[in-house]
Amino acid sequence: MFNLLKMIELVGKKKWGILMYVMDLTGKVAIVTGGARGIGKAIVNALLECGAQVAVIDLAPSPESLHEKILYFQADITESSIVNGYVDQTVKHFGRLDILVNNAGISSMDYVVDIKEEDWDRVLDVNAKSVYLWSQAVAQYLIKQGQGGKIINIASQAGKNGYRLMGSYVASKHAVMGFTKVMALELAKHAINVNAVCPGIVETDMKRSERVIGGQLRGLNAHAIEMEDISQVPLGRTAKPEDVANVVIFLTSRFSDYMTGQGVNVTGGMTMS
Repeated sequence: MFNLLKMIELVGKKKWGILMYVMDLTGKVAIVTGGARGIGKAIVNALLECGAQVAVIDLAPSPESLHEKILYFQADITESSIVNGYVDQTVKHFGRLDILVNNAGISSMDYVVDIKEEDWDRVLDVNAKSVYLWSQAVAQYLIKQGQGGKIINIASQAGKNGYRLMGSYVASKHAVMGFTKVMALELAKHAINVNAVCPGIVETDMKRSERVIGGQLRGLNAHAIEMEDISQVPLGRTAKPEDVANVVIFLTSRFSDYMTGQGVNVTGGMTMS
């Protein structure tokens, strides 16, 4: 129900203002994989702004100073033996669980004829296998909890298209898209919505590294690749991590309750299907 006094209070206190009011996640608990940097960090910050409590899983060491609503685990998300334990610890610490954001991802660049088996395996493990591991563990808990929930997978426009030098990455993100659809079908009866977000070119450390490596493979410098990237975006700029986080917040909120099995493009118009 619309509460004008609450909205005015939130507008005065939070930088997100009205958005924080309509996307209020107070009392909700989320797990975010790969939440220490880039898109993941932006997602964590957005969840906190909207009132959620967040468990962050990342390979990076815990920051010295943590927000009071963050529970931090330094861990390899592809290790199946630790997943259920960290889900249990999150529930024990916060008292419940409502949201999973499978964000962690890596890339490896090479021509198909030169892809190394170890690179292929690592990309598929981090980008696809981890989605299966964490989704399975969280879904089992959400079903037991009996109050529905939201699972959001960070895929990519590479989950819908093919891109040179990114064979393993493209394969992994297509896997994420397929698994998202299967989960959406199977978990719908439990009121668990499962959707994917498909970012385009996002300004992160990983993207900057890709420009260097891709440029070397193509005989170009990183700046030339950056200009090429921008030229492909109809809106005239590449994305900020916050552009992706905004869409994730919508998918975690009650306003997406009738959406499931979708791959939402956040590409500035690069991908329109």
